[in-house]
Amino acid sequence: MKKIVLAYSGGLDTSIILKWLQENYKAEVIAYTSDIGQVMSKNKIIKNAKKLGVKKIIIENLKNIFVKDYVFPMIRAHAIYEGSYLLGTSIARPLIAKRQIAIAKKFKAFAVSHGATGKGNDQVRFELGYAFFGGKKIKVIAPWREWKLQSRTDLINYAKKNNIPIPKDKKGAPPFSVDDNIFHTSTEGKVLENPKNSAPELIFQRTIAPEKAPEKKTKIKISFKNSNPVSVNGKKLKPEKLLEKINLIAGKNGIGRVDIVENRFIGIKSRGVYETPGGTVLYKAHRAMESVTLDKKTMHEKDRIMPEYAELIYNGYWFSKKRIKLQKIVDKKRNQVSGEVVLSLYRGNITILSRRTKNKAYSMKKVSFEENKSFNKTKVEKFIKYHSKQLNKS
Repeated sequence: MKKIVLAYSGGLDTSIILKWLQENYKAEVIAYTSDIGQVMSKNKIIKNAKKLGVKKIIIENLKNIFVKDYVFPMIRAHAIYEGSYLLGTSIARPLIAKRQIAIAKKFKAFAVSHGATGKGNDQVRFELGYAFFGGKKIKVIAPWREWKLQSRTDLINYAKKNNIPIPKDKKGAPPFSVDDNIFHTSTEGKVLENPKNSAPELIFQRTIAPEKAPEKKTKIKISFKNSNPVSVNGKKLKPEKLLEKINLIAGKNGIGRVDIVENRFIGIKSRGVYETPGGTVLYKAHRAMESVTLDKKTMHEKDRIMPEYAELIYNGYWFSKKRIKLQKIVDKKRNQVSGEVVLSLYRGNITILSRRTKNKAYSMKKVSFEENKSFNKTKVEKFIKYHSKQLNKS
């Protein structure tokens, strides 16, 4: 029997897709789940898949790979899409797609499938990954673009017809659209679709409301080596454990919430609420570390390319030659970015308290207001005169 590898979460949408694939393609479906730190129950995934007749269920723990090889390079670039979005969902899809194709090749499946909707960005991100690793040899099945189910109501009716469990949120209605991993949580849909509506507090899962956070400031020390974070408060941790630790500390202090209307790659606007507690702290800390270790030219070059780098990730171009080329610029002097940063977290705010490094890029002698001979002030006049002449040049 021919086989299809489905990116399976165990939830409503992918359970419906699993049944639909069986009915419409007369194929054996392999349920594949990447564990990248999302809230998940392995027992539930296995139980739901088996209930639908699935014989092969694969759950891979990819948390450390995800943080080390995807999240950390993105943090080194300070990648932020449209000024606010730290790309938590965007950065996860390439890894899932890569592994899905690898599983398909291993079990000689003729196709892969995903649960991304026809209006979303994820269909692009998944399928660019499929194309990169699978080429034209492995078929891509995108149910949301093929089936006749047009709405959430249609899906629920299909689920009821096929005895597929329908989860409920606190309001007793079909749930918000939620995506999460070790780096972030995103929430979309329902009342959030109208930008005039405030986000209800019940949607937040990993951050406390800033006004309810502790009144006492929390200090946190993050150490960097070769531009990557390696320890928290003096304790060395592997990437996934480090991010988990900072997530907890930052979340308790109301850090990392954003509410944005973004421009999707496919051309429509969407409103989403994102929680990225640990990532928000790491971006701030890494930038502070670079400020005392990198030269002006290198830092400004990184700032110049960042919007393009961020957009490539958002659009699903993680494996592209262009992103890899920009990553080389980002990492050109990463060996200089080592030291420690101490931060204060307080009710949604982050304050840099201290930066320490053995790097000599920052010179106290040159910057001191005390008289010294290490900085030639006479050159400043020539410098100003030169740039005065540039004002009227096109």
